[in-house]
Amino acid sequence: MDAKNIILNVNGIEVIYNHVILVLKGVSLQVPQGGIVALLGGNGAGKTTTLRAVSNLLKGERGEVTKGSIELRGERIENLSPADLVQRGVVQVMEGRHCFAHLTIEENLLTGAYTRKDKGEIAANLDKVYTYFPRLKTRRSSQAAYTSGGEQQMCAIGRALMASPSMVLLDEPSMGLAPQIVQEVFEIVKDLNTKERVTFFLAEQNTNMALRYADYGYIMESGRIVMDGVASELASNEDVKEFYLGMGGGERKSFKDVKSYKRRKRWLA
Repeated sequence: MDAKNIILNVNGIEVIYNHVILVLKGVSLQVPQGGIVALLGGNGAGKTTTLRAVSNLLKGERGEVTKGSIELRGERIENLSPADLVQRGVVQVMEGRHCFAHLTIEENLLTGAYTRKDKGEIAANLDKVYTYFPRLKTRRSSQAAYTSGGEQQMCAIGRALMASPSMVLLDEPSMGLAPQIVQEVFEIVKDLNTKERVTFFLAEQNTNMALRYADYGYIMESGRIVMDGVASELASNEDVKEFYLGMGGGERKSFKDVKSYKRRKRWLA
C-alpha cells in the first residue's frame, strides 16, 4: 500500500478486557483512503474487538487498548471519544444492526445526522440514501421492528451514511441474512465505495463474499493477524481455500497446522 494514501494505521495494539483477558495481541493493519479492506476470521478471532478499538467503543465493555497506537490520517485517536471520531468522519455499523425498533425507517436514518446542522445537505443525503437503498424509500414510514433483516441492515448502513462519513466500519454485514440479500448489500457497499469514495473497513466471517468485493484482506486468528494480501491473491491461496472457503479435504483447522507457514510476527515489527 502507498503510505501517503493511508487513512487508518493500526500499530501493534493490544486490547485487554476487565484488566485480565488479553484479546488482541499486537495487531497491525492499514486501510487506504477510498479502499475496501476486509478483516477475516472465525467467531472469536478478535475482529469485532479490532473495530471497536478503532471506534473507541471498548470502554462500554470494560476493554482498553493497553499497547500500540491507532492513527487516523496521521493523528493518534486512541483517546478520542466515539462522538469525536464521528466528527472526524469515522462511523461504525454494529454487528446485529441495532435499529431503533419503535422508530420508522426514515426516523432511524435521520438519527444518523443528529450531530449535523446543515439541513439542506441532510435532505440531500437522505435522497441519496434512498437512491442506493430503494427498498428503504418504499418502507420509509414502516417501523423498523416490522421490516426484514436485510432491510434493517440497509437501514443501519444508510444511517451511518447520514453522518457523511469518510470511513465506515462495518461489522459482520452478512450475519443472519439470506445469500441473495448478502450479495445485494455487498453490491451496494461496492457502489458506495466506487461512486461516493467511501472507505470501508469490514469484519466478516463470510470470507468468499468479502474477498470478492474487497481490495485487500487481513486474516485473524486468536487475536493476531496471521496473513494478509491483495484480496484476489488471498482468494486463490490454497490454505485460505481450505481453511476459510471450504475447498479442502484435509483435517487441518488453522494456520497453526501448516508446517510450511511461518508467521510474520507483524506485531513485533
